[in-house]
Amino acid sequence: MPPKSQSPPEPAASGPSAAPVPTLAAYDVSKAFGSVSVLKSITLSFQPGEIHAIVGENGAGKTTFVKILAGMIEPTSGEIFFRGKRIEMATLRGMESLGVRFIHQELNLADDLTVLENIFLGREVVKGPFLDEATMRERGRKVLAQVGAEVDLVTKVKDLGVSEKQLIEIARAVAQRATALILDEPTSVLTQREADQLFQIIQQFAEAGAAIIYISHRLDEVKRLAHRITVLRDGHLIATRKAGEISPNEIVRLMVGRSLQDLFPKKNYNRDEKYVLEVRNLSVRGYVTNASFGLKKGEILGFAGLIGAGRTELFEGVMGLRSVSSGMIFRNGKQIKLSDYPKTLRALCAVYLPEDRKGKGLVISFDAQTNYSLLGLQRFGAYFVNQRAERAAFEKAIERLQIKIPDRSMPVSRLSGGNQQKVVLAKVLETDPEIIVFDEPTRGIDVGTKAQIYQLIAAMATEGRSCVVISSELLEIIGLCHRVIVMRASRIVASLEGDAITEDEIMMYATGLKQAHSPFDQ
Repeated sequence: MPPKSQSPPEPAASGPSAAPVPTLAAYDVSKAFGSVSVLKSITLSFQPGEIHAIVGENGAGKTTFVKILAGMIEPTSGEIFFRGKRIEMATLRGMESLGVRFIHQELNLADDLTVLENIFLGREVVKGPFLDEATMRERGRKVLAQVGAEVDLVTKVKDLGVSEKQLIEIARAVAQRATALILDEPTSVLTQREADQLFQIIQQFAEAGAAIIYISHRLDEVKRLAHRITVLRDGHLIATRKAGEISPNEIVRLMVGRSLQDLFPKKNYNRDEKYVLEVRNLSVRGYVTNASFGLKKGEILGFAGLIGAGRTELFEGVMGLRSVSSGMIFRNGKQIKLSDYPKTLRALCAVYLPEDRKGKGLVISFDAQTNYSLLGLQRFGAYFVNQRAERAAFEKAIERLQIKIPDRSMPVSRLSGGNQQKVVLAKVLETDPEIIVFDEPTRGIDVGTKAQIYQLIAAMATEGRSCVVISSELLEIIGLCHRVIVMRASRIVASLEGDAITEDEIMMYATGLKQAHSPFDQ
């Protein structure tokens, strides 16, 4: 893939390490899939030593654009330049040979190979005709330590967790000395400690002269890391600003046309003193210790805490997904027998939306309508599915939840994260639950779709359904929930209401700076 010696028209831009020639530049790039135009005349450059964030709603064109930069997709029109020279025909292998590394949110590892083999795949170190395994092991251990991955080099990737796989992707980029590093939602599966480690690595890459292109829906990360921020909307470049010159509120306004404060519905909650769900002294061995709380009718109850506090495990225990070592659960004052997942859900009249929507909430190879009807097939026929009734019910769900599906036959894996989450939500609502547990309901979802999901949750509460929201985003917890329970180190340590629901108060309890009090008897 030899580059032609031709300079791009006006590619340069100023950055913290201003250089006359950017590492990567796109000039007048457009992309259409059939009759659908997803990118419209984008001209943008990325400087060495600069962390450049790209933000926008799902469908804004962010991932398509960076895939073009990485050589994964060919643009319909326009040009790509590397260090001032036009790339005649960009391919993934060709761009990687120039040091352009793309770490996609879906990950791109060989599951049946070891960690070491993945780190050096395609860039193996050789000594004569043989692999220099000793050198690769030494370098492998160093890069794993650098990214904070506590895994064995001989472990097969398929045996790792999602966050560990993400760190292996990053370790591969470190080992192969990237000139440009493209990261698409890199922290969506990482703990806060792992994310902090990643931020240090990104800054080290930038200090070494690499151009960093960073896509994230988390505006706090964007403001923390980026030197410049570009906003895309509906395939158009809306603005590029220095990070210090734009507020989170203005970023949101440019992305969706409204301010940050407008994301959340008004909290209209008529307090009902009766508990529809009571949990007393429930323990899940190794994760939760003596948890007690109550959930009221029409309430949105938030669960906050640091990663690893035990929030997900608590509700997996309540819902019958994990074995409970002790404790009692009451539904409308009547104790229910702790049982398996289906029986527990029926007894509670509850549904659970897992944090891993692709792994646990959807069959990603199925289309959206099939996923929608999986939990309620008996509603559409005893022995055979009444496809007309199924289709009619799904059309109503699409309208209510504003699900965007370009092709009804396409697998849900091809939908945006926000639309996938809406399909999961439509599926569980079909069972007409009285209690709904949302675990990280807006993870990896753009700001505009978040606002839609917040409105849906608020509407469900207004209908009289009781909602639990487990979230690592404090703004979400504060803006949406009527009451907030804080967990720390496997225990419930506080229950906050009204003016006490603040970021400072939540974090004081979550970090142990304030001592626990008994929340259940308030």
